[in-house]
Amino acid sequence: MTTQDEHPVSGQTVGGRLPDPRSVIECTDWAALEHAYGQAHDTPHRLLQLLDDDPEVQAGALGLLDMSVLHQESLYSATAPAALYVAAVLNDPRTLACHEDHSTWGDRARPLRASLLEWLGQIADSAAYGETTDDEDGNDPGVTGTVRAVRAVRAVRAVRAVRAVRAVRAVRAVRAVRGTIHDAVCAHLLDPDPTVREAALNATTALLRSPEPAGRISATAQILRQLPAESTDRRERATTILTIGAWGEDTTSWLTDPDPAIRACAALSPGCAGNTEATRTILRALLDPAAIDSWFLEPTRADPWAGNPLPYVEGRLRHALLAVAIERADDFDELLPAAMASIPFCSNLTIAEDWGPLLAAAFPSGHDQGAELTPAQHCYLEALADRDVCWRYTHHITSWFDDVGLPADRNAVRALLGRPQPHQ
Repeated sequence: MTTQDEHPVSGQTVGGRLPDPRSVIECTDWAALEHAYGQAHDTPHRLLQLLDDDPEVQAGALGLLDMSVLHQESLYSATAPAALYVAAVLNDPRTLACHEDHSTWGDRARPLRASLLEWLGQIADSAAYGETTDDEDGNDPGVTGTVRAVRAVRAVRAVRAVRAVRAVRAVRAVRAVRGTIHDAVCAHLLDPDPTVREAALNATTALLRSPEPAGRISATAQILRQLPAESTDRRERATTILTIGAWGEDTTSWLTDPDPAIRACAALSPGCAGNTEATRTILRALLDPAAIDSWFLEPTRADPWAGNPLPYVEGRLRHALLAVAIERADDFDELLPAAMASIPFCSNLTIAEDWGPLLAAAFPSGHDQGAELTPAQHCYLEALADRDVCWRYTHHITSWFDDVGLPADRNAVRALLGRPQPHQ
């Protein structure tokens, strides 16, 4: 990894210029701005404390800033200049001080720089909220029939209107500086510290979630492409590739990576939907479901706190790979080896994630009563019929069978397969 503190921030950004942090402090009329607790006259003091020699003072300052200019994820007129100052000091060596309480949402010891990046990501998330939708205020009071009530409602609405205007202005102010903040954050995508890299990637993702800076994606992805080649951490490499793929960038170069987990994550990219080798990569991986489950420590139904989910992956990686395989495979014959390999992992509780979608893929047009099963359909149904745990509490599975025209009764399925019924 490169050492970011050896050269100035402006030389590491994708484009644009960062303000001088001192000018942000001195040229901002803080008394005219506000945060959650009123006038923001105390904000510059808290910002300067971020660079204090005492890590505990730094931690306290960030905690107070979080409570004031980003109170409950709300934005205020003081938020944009505070965020600009934080972006401008990210490269300061004093942000390398470690303390476990640098953020109010974490308890692990890490550099202040990582916590600042995470905080900027939270601000970006708030700024992007509702940007592409036209949400209405669900708390708007209804109009009553009396004059006094109408006046009260109008007064409440007037106060809300003022607050709404201020909130809109605060959001617009943050959105206006996202590009500059993005450039500062990108400078740390290759930071020597893995916790800083992780926070930088999360913040970058939040900053690129809105339509305005979408043109920066390719340039950012170009920087990020260096990480999988330099990192030895499987989760970090996978997270990077999944992120690049989710941005719509090409991931095919990683389809030949020595690590099967990395190949599979690269193949998941939407851009690989028409890539035959990517589909084969996923189908090969699915032949060993236990291996997939061993790649990353992931939350499970039995232990939802076992690990961290991968970004852009709905549920477990194994189920995400299976869903993509079903979507991309030409027919069920191509899916059959993966379907059979998944049988030992199926139960009545997993039908929505594995054997339900596979049943739908096996019978894409449904099953007509009396129609002969194809060899692949017969093989898969027979394996399911032999799997005891799939047939517990059949109310979990009935709708899946109904949708494809099959009986949700185990003995009826066995009869369909031409197998003798067990003696009662």
